Amino acid sequence: MSAPLFRIGARGSKLSLAQTGQTRARLAATLGLDESAFEIVPIVTSGDRIQDRTLIEAGGKGLFTKELDEALFDGRIDLAVHSLKDLPTRLPDGLVLACVPEREDPRDAFVSLKAKTLADLPAGAVVGTASLRRQAQVLFARRDLRVAVLRGNVDTRLAKLEAGDADATFLALAGLKRMGLESRAASLIDPQETPPAACQGAIAITARGDDTRVLDALSKCENADARIEIEAERAFLDALDGSCRTPIGALARVSGAQLVFIGETLTPDGAQRWRRDATIALSGDAIASAQALGQRMGHGIRDEAGDAIVLDT
Repeated sequence: MSAPLFRIGARGSKLSLAQTGQTRARLAATLGLDESAFEIVPIVTSGDRIQDRTLIEAGGKGLFTKELDEALFDGRIDLAVHSLKDLPTRLPDGLVLACVPEREDPRDAFVSLKAKTLADLPAGAVVGTASLRRQAQVLFARRDLRVAVLRGNVDTRLAKLEAGDADATFLALAGLKRMGLESRAASLIDPQETPPAACQGAIAITARGDDTRVLDALSKCENADARIEIEAERAFLDALDGSCRTPIGALARVSGAQLVFIGETLTPDGAQRWRRDATIALSGDAIASAQALGQRMGHGIRDEAGDAIVLDT
């Protein structure tokens, strides 16, 4: 059996391996190769090992990328597949965001065995989540609910819900769809009312910046609309010094020749919220326009909110 042409690093979680397998199939079809040309190399990350506390307490979203970055630098893998929302806004020197394939539905799903929507939950009900953004958004909408930490992979969180550890939770619809579990969603969240995590539903493929063989191949798999959207959202995060310590939601969508953007930041307790939205025409350098929009929206919120936002220092 011949050696694979490309070694793909991915987290070892069930969801990560599912979305990496789907990404491999897409890469193979686009490049006209057999899937056997791509070897998936599972790598356990620090974020996967930590199940007893929030990412804030453990060190932030870089916990899901550190070991994959090291494997790229060491030459053990040629590219790495991530959920883009897990990717820090600034990559280590020498690594690049080489490819953003077509984006899956970015919305959040409300999951509960007791209610159809968040509004249907009785006062005092427990919403389980490890996301500071979701916690803040829940408390902003319903001050009468309680929030508890609910960590683990998708299957684990669904099992905890069934065991009664919480009355409801939120999961990315994209993850549920990639695992064939979209029927578990009781309802879908309107992203104009409650924006999802920046870059939710998008896949990031990272590589070494000097690996022209891999970069040339990945350039053929890029989705132009998805790249424009995530560049606006990542610029918004960057302007806010966004991290797991800052409750931030953002969504940019390409609509014809326009880019529609909404973003918000909240205090962790959900007591205050700041929002910005805009629609711009896409002409000339669309990526530069998207980045400028995200920066402008983020700086506008920072100027308004001042020290009320918890920043990653």
